[in-house]
Amino acid sequence: MDYYSLNNYLKDTFGKKIYKIGIDAGFTCPNRDGTLGNKGCIFCSDKGSGDFTTGSVLSVTEQIELGKERVRVKGPEKFIAYFQAFTNTYAPVETLRKVYMEAVEHKDIVAISIATRPDCLSREVINLLCEINRIKPVWVELGLQTIHEKTAKYIRRGYELPIYDEAVRKLHGINLPVITHVIIGLPGETKEDIIDTVKYVGKVSVKNDGIKLQLLHVLKGTDLEEEYNKGKFSCLTMEEYTDIVVDAIKVLPKDMVIHRITGDGDKRILVAPLWSEDKKRVLNEINRKLKSATD
Repeated sequence: MDYYSLNNYLKDTFGKKIYKIGIDAGFTCPNRDGTLGNKGCIFCSDKGSGDFTTGSVLSVTEQIELGKERVRVKGPEKFIAYFQAFTNTYAPVETLRKVYMEAVEHKDIVAISIATRPDCLSREVINLLCEINRIKPVWVELGLQTIHEKTAKYIRRGYELPIYDEAVRKLHGINLPVITHVIIGLPGETKEDIIDTVKYVGKVSVKNDGIKLQLLHVLKGTDLEEEYNKGKFSCLTMEEYTDIVVDAIKVLPKDMVIHRITGDGDKRILVAPLWSEDKKRVLNEINRKLKSATD
């Protein structure tokens, strides 16, 4: 069974090998600065999902250059600047314009991808994204994680599902692709719950929209680690996870771009599941099961 991978989409769109470079622009999050809460989402590390960025002590340009050097041996010619850490539309519009334009004006950047929350897309931000998109393509990545309100409250997401729906509508209204993040293995969720979330994302998607299927990682220093150490939940086995991913791919539209079918947890702070450290093995198992589903 085939799926439309990010690599294939990038080749179709840009005609060459493209790599993403994670950027930490120094933003925070309404779930951390006291607006909605102070602790962030229950699974979020102190780097706000930017564990593989170089850190905001460097400028956007410096981070791009360092990122280019790190993957130089892999041969990419062009790059996507991925504003990854924390909430990357959560700042004054002029601040956002400055950091976005610094990335867009770099000669080796072909697009920017902006990770944010659905509740941080004001009219001013939407107008800015539309403006930037006229210069180079803009993608917006939304951390939905689940459609189930009970789980959303448990992980301290801080917004209800209609907020996501409205954000998707606004972004589609200015022709921006939406990449939705879904976490597989959240405490209390069944396989059916997860597939329901994936189906929902597929139904609200349009052409060129994407999805990231992310394994739940338990990281040191998070409240999720405390829950895990108390035995309040168990992580998925590799067999369970790979089965769910294959079933998730089956229910997605064939033209939906699947940006990720697993994820990297920083090995320095990864508590569980430890089998996820061998990413190649996980991907091989998923691909084996996808092939079996075709046969």
